[in-house]
Amino acid sequence: MSTSKIPWQELRTLALHATTLSYAPYSHVTVGAAGFTDSGSVVTGSNVENASYGLTLCAECSLVSDLTRQGGGRLVGISVVAGDGQPIAPCGRCRQVLFEHGGKNLIVDDGSDHPERTIADLLPDAFGPDDLDTRSNS
Repeated sequence: MSTSKIPWQELRTLALHATTLSYAPYSHVTVGAAGFTDSGSVVTGSNVENASYGLTLCAECSLVSDLTRQGGGRLVGISVVAGDGQPIAPCGRCRQVLFEHGGKNLIVDDGSDHPERTIADLLPDAFGPDDLDTRSNS
């Protein structure tokens, strides 16, 4: 899919709206994510914090849950923003989750003033589903 078909402004707007649905009583950093799939669907997610911190659900993981709930597909573009509307980079765990559901060519929005980056740029040499058969001991 051509990156020009990804509705970046819509994704940024939806991601910003998703920050208003966040549950962030500890860090007070609200994060929203919006993704575009290969079938033209849009999925969203919001961060959900937890008092034990390690159980916090990032917005990108919430987005992948929404993707699965809607029947799946492959992510082709994603925008992640903080409550101030500015892009925020996915954490390491989320980079791996996004790689699983978008592959190395998934484009991660870094704002309208910056060049597009792929998840492979953010997570070089990622281990993914294609590696399971070639790396298995059996």
